[in-house]
Amino acid sequence: MESLSQVLKQWPGGRQMTRKADDLLRELQADPLVQQLQAQHEALDERLMRLNLNRIYQYVKERRNCSQCPGLDRCPNDFEGHYTELDMEQRAGVPQLDDRKVPCKLQVARVAENRVRSRVRSFYVDDRALEQGYSADEIMRKDAERIKAVGQIMRYIDQTREQGLQTKGLYLAGKFGTGKTFLMCYMLHELAKAGYSGVIVYVPEFVEDLKSMFNEPQRIKETVELMKHTDLLVFDDIGAENLNPWVRDHVLGTILNYRMNRKPTFYTSNQNLEVLERHFSFTSKDGDEQHKGQRLMDRIRPFVDFVVVSGENKRGR
Repeated sequence: MESLSQVLKQWPGGRQMTRKADDLLRELQADPLVQQLQAQHEALDERLMRLNLNRIYQYVKERRNCSQCPGLDRCPNDFEGHYTELDMEQRAGVPQLDDRKVPCKLQVARVAENRVRSRVRSFYVDDRALEQGYSADEIMRKDAERIKAVGQIMRYIDQTREQGLQTKGLYLAGKFGTGKTFLMCYMLHELAKAGYSGVIVYVPEFVEDLKSMFNEPQRIKETVELMKHTDLLVFDDIGAENLNPWVRDHVLGTILNYRMNRKPTFYTSNQNLEVLERHFSFTSKDGDEQHKGQRLMDRIRPFVDFVVVSGENKRGR
């Protein structure tokens, strides 16, 4: 059987191709990366290098790209976020050079982050609140007035990591724009890293959407089941919705009745618990129903720690 170099010489321009292959071989042999590879694998002689010029060239090129990484989104390698790794293996007593694609550290980190994000679902909450990066130091420094509240949330995160899923949640109360939603998103993100699933729901829009789903019982059932069974459930801006008896008693009541003593539920609100109970006790349809408002609050008040979030209004900044 003719060698590759002999075949190339017979082709039109074959001699030129052979010279280029010889030049590439000499260039690769002088490269520190290849010299290091040969030091690791004694069987990687000139003959084997000639047979695997393309693999070795790809290996060197991608390693150089990685050494001057322009970022994952601008990765110049053939397979984004991956580089070529070479291994030697004996097959039928003959050394063989194999290549494989290996994810870089940035790609591994992105996959891990996407896995974390996949554990958290949002309903009517701006996804930017969940997608942006979080810095515990920045959260602590952002507003000195809310340090106490941030400390409570940090302790809750640590407690869940150490002891497992809690039965009590948190109720964050404070003025507009003090970062209550942001802090809840931070908590969901941190606990998603520990493997917990989460859902955050912007209650005013959720309630309006439920009204439009009244004739879609299967869709409502799927939504309610998701909120019943997720590890961490956040009702964002509760108390600001235009409530009706059906949503209060058959949706919120059903969800909270299942979760109490099982899984923690969290709330953000501009109202304290007493004002929220009055809100639940009155609907535009049936007027004042104090006992029904109290019944719903019996599924909230004993199962949360009340946290005041102080600070300045940061919206628009």
